[in-house]
Formats: sequence, C-alpha cells, structure tokens
Amino acid sequence: MWIRRGTTPEGAHVPSRRTVLAATMGVTASLAVGGTAHADDKSLRALISRMTLPEKVGQLFVMRVYGHSATAPDQADIDANLSEIGVRTAAELIATYRVGGIIYFTWAHNTRDPHQVADLSNGIQKASLKQPRGLPVLIATDQEHGAVCRIGAPATLFPGAMAIGAGGSPADARTLGRISGAELRAMGVNQDYSPDADVNVNPANPVIGVRSFGADPDAVAALVAAEVRGYQSSQVAATAKHFPGHGDTAVDSHFGFPVITHSREVWETLDAVPFRAAVGAGIDSIMTAHIMVPALDDSGDPATLSRPILTGILRGELGYDGVVITDSLGMEGVRQKYGDDRVPVLALKAGVDQLLNPPSLDIAWNAVLKAVQSGELTEARLDESILRVLRLKARLGLFEEPYVSRAGVDRTVGTAAHRATADAIAGRTTTLLVNRAGLLPLSRRAHGRVLVVGADPASPSGTTGPPTGVLAAALTELGFTATAQSTGTEPSAATVSAAVAAAGAVDAVVVATYNVTASSAQKTLVEQLLATGRPVVAVAVRNPYDVAQLPAVSAYLASYSWTDVELRAAARVIAGRVRPRGKLPVAVQRADDATQVLYPIGHGLSY
Repeated sequence: MWIRRGTTPEGAHVPSRRTVLAATMGVTASLAVGGTAHADDKSLRALISRMTLPEKVGQLFVMRVYGHSATAPDQADIDANLSEIGVRTAAELIATYRVGGIIYFTWAHNTRDPHQVADLSNGIQKASLKQPRGLPVLIATDQEHGAVCRIGAPATLFPGAMAIGAGGSPADARTLGRISGAELRAMGVNQDYSPDADVNVNPANPVIGVRSFGADPDAVAALVAAEVRGYQSSQVAATAKHFPGHGDTAVDSHFGFPVITHSREVWETLDAVPFRAAVGAGIDSIMTAHIMVPALDDSGDPATLSRPILTGILRGELGYDGVVITDSLGMEGVRQKYGDDRVPVLALKAGVDQLLNPPSLDIAWNAVLKAVQSGELTEARLDESILRVLRLKARLGLFEEPYVSRAGVDRTVGTAAHRATADAIAGRTTTLLVNRAGLLPLSRRAHGRVLVVGADPASPSGTTGPPTGVLAAALTELGFTATAQSTGTEPSAATVSAAVAAAGAVDAVVVATYNVTASSAQKTLVEQLLATGRPVVAVAVRNPYDVAQLPAVSAYLASYSWTDVELRAAARVIAGRVRPRGKLPVAVQRADDATQVLYPIGHGLSY
C-alpha cells in the first residue's frame, strides 16, 4: 500500500506508515498507532539481532554531509563529499556506512529554505529505509536560537538562551521549545542539540557565553527543564549540553583542551544542577563536553572519553539511561591526547551511544568495527547503545511517520502566530543596564533624527541582519528618521571619523557593540561619538559585559544576540513602545577590577 504523504526530492511517492513498519519491524503489532510510537525492548532487540555487524557500527554514527538534496546535490557539494567522506551524496553515505543519524549545517548547504529541508529529510529517510533491514534516521541540527541557529528565516527565530535567561520565564522557554520543535519536526528534523545547560560563570568564556541561560544554576535549571519539555512535546528529542559543564572556561574546545578546576563540591552545586533538572524532565539525549575535570576524573582524559564521568556519574549517580552523544569528534578538545582511530572506541568504552561528526568517518567507522572484531569492544556493548538509539527513534514516532509533507511545512513553519509569539517573548528579554538622566525612551520630537552605527556580525542563521540596518529600519517604522552606517567590529580611524562626522547631522546616535575589549577600536568609536555631545545609546548585541568597558555611555541596553527578533525588541524599548523588563542573568564585573561587581545578577532598569 502506498499513499502520497509528501514528495521526495526525486519526485517519487513516499511510503505509508504500514510500509515502513513492514520494512523495519517485520510486524506492525510491535508498535502502537495513534501518533506516538512505542516499541517494547523485545521487539527492538529482535531488530538488533537481525542486523549485521557493519550495520550495527553505522547506527552509532551521526555524520555531516554536503548538499541540499539526498541524491542530487550541487557539484561543489559532491566534490566536498568525495573529498571528506568518500561518497557523492547523502544517499551514498547511508548505503556505504548505514549511519543512524545525519546532522544539518548551514555551511554544508543543508538548510536553504523550509521546503528544501523537508525534501532533504524525506530523501534521507527514503535512502535509509530502502536498504536491507533499513531503519529511520535521526536527523539533527543545532537550533539553539540566538547566537547558534542553523535554520533561518522564514522559519521562526527566537531569542537565544541568555536573552531567555534575562526574561526569566520558564513558560516562555517551554513555548520556545514547543514552537521551535514543531517547526523542526515539520521539516523532518527530529533531534535538536539544544538547550545549552552550561552555567556561564566566566565572562571570558569564548565558546558558551550567551548560549547559556545565565550564571545562577537554579535559574538555568528551571529554564533548561522547561525548554526540554517544550521540544519533546513536539516530538523532537532535546539534547542538554555540554556534560559535565562547559560554563567556566577561557578555552574554546573547538581549538584547545579546556580544564575545569572546580572541586567536586562546586561541580555538584553549580554545573550538575541543570543536568539533574534535564534528567528529571525526561531529556532524550545529553551531549558530552571535550573538557578535562580532574575532580571528576584525574586520568587526564576529556569527559567524552571518561568512563568515571559518563558511566559512573551521568548514568550511575544522575540515573540517566537515555542517549549520550559526543560533541563533534572533529574538535581539538577530544583529539589532542588520542588519534582519530582511538577516540570513537574510547568514547564507546566510556558509555557514549552516538558518535558525532568524526573528521574521517572511514577511519572512525573502521576503528569501531576492528575493535569489535579484535574483542576490545563486545558486540553486546554495541547492542546496548543501539537499543537506546532505537528506543529514541521509536519514542519519536519515526517507525510510524518518518516522512514529512510540504503541506505540513506550510501549516507550521514561520507562521504569523509563531513570529508574533517570538516577538512577544523577545519584548520581555531586553535589559536596560544604564539610563542616566532618563535619556530613554528617546523622544521622536527631541531625537527624531537617529544615526545607527556599530558592529554588523554575520547572522547566526545567515538570513537576518545586518544589525545596524535592522535597528535603523525598526526605528524608522516606529516614527524616527533613522539611517544606518556600519562601522564593523574593528573600525579604522577613517571609519570612526566618518561616523563622528555623520553624528553632527542627527539628534541621537545608537551604536551596536559586539564583544568590546579594553583595546577595542569599538571603544574608540563610542568615546569619540560621546565627545560630539550627541546623546549616545549603546546596545550590546552579544555579551552584556560590553557595558563595563564603556562607563560613560548614558544609556546601555543588552539584547544578548543580533538576530532580527532581539534587535526589533531593543528598538521598541528605545522608542518607548514597550518598557524594558529583562534582568541580568549574569554578573558584570568592573573593567578595571574584576573582583568588583558593577552590575549584579538581577540588575535591570525600567521606565
């Protein structure tokens, strides 16, 4: 029996639920119908018993692949796949390695638009299900919102985690997860590597920062649990990351090997709290961190490869029996001590279930295969992880409904109601840090002409911005005459002079700042704009810590990210259309003395 539920990129009909069940389970009785699939372990173990060893190895891997289509990507993407993976397409990747998961990236050209994403997802599922003993695929991405977002507009974009932390509303976090999850699921994405459960207590953290809900572990825990429940109510697996906690490091694990020096007691009261909350909320998957935590394991191994941390603490002490996935195995934090052939084997021995994005799939896949053949890993150990992965696929309903439809995309993705909800949530997150002499809200009568200058970092999703243009357009819509003049993150002396000259023709200046340091040219820009005597309103479009470097600014807002939804909310606050309600979820230290707090957690002004 075949019914038309959607169309693959090749134009063929996709198989019905009954066909998928017959192909994968052998009998339909092993899964319940009614929208939520559930297979008992006996049925899933029967599936595993029929798998070949190479098929079992493949189920443990989640891999990148280039291209917008599972079978007909652009030639440049074919070339990239051949160079990095040794296959031409996603379909060939699945046929060759029988991978259990695929991860989408913007830079891999997987996420052009919602209909294309849905077609790609269908093509991937079809390619996998047509294999002997074919299984549905876990299709994942990093849709954190804010600073990390792989699928952009016209999908709905929400404020990022630290903005949600500033709003402080678990209800908003749950709504974000529910809506974002519904849109992802409509596009065939069924596993999201979000929320970030790290407690960001280090202002110099180069890799987490605004991706964290904040620095208060209890507040972070409440928002993590709420977002998990939201995503999973929409049948998308949420993923808490990065266990055992990446919030206190000045080293980026993409490029180095961070060491967390917390005592066991500090870890228990700080880093562990949000992960315990995630487990309590029924989290489907947890991602490991490529960090060393000597208080938890003094072997010198990264947590990803640590049996004391993953099996002893995460599974044993926290009682977690869901899927454990590594962070990307291409990151330097996991590659410095061991070779790429040892890392996946050691990760499995530590207790990992999914191996994410190894630099060479051929090396990693064959290393696991050989480890089983040599007896270093038992086939029973692989079966244990595969059972967890198949349980997740069943819980997500992928044995019943692996495919999506274009009609479902149109009903769900980027709807006016979803976008309005995102705007409303953003309006509760903008934080007013400074407002000397009541400069804000700006008066259209006294400050009708506005110059918007500053940093224009590339959009996290590739589909929004530039920030100065968005702010200027939003202010113009609110009744101001606003012009944008991008000055960048490192403005030259000539650029600064041009901005100062332009300030002479307006009534007020709005400047977007992005990670300002003591020696930053952005600091020079703002100081010279202040010297003109024009009122200057600054908006920290990433880290709120910028305010410490610019103490003379009369009005300073924090938006926590630079996608359009946060910037429009900041513009509404500047114009007085909404009152600022956000409260700092992290402390801001003085620039000249980091031991002194300039603005504590909970600081936030209003009108």
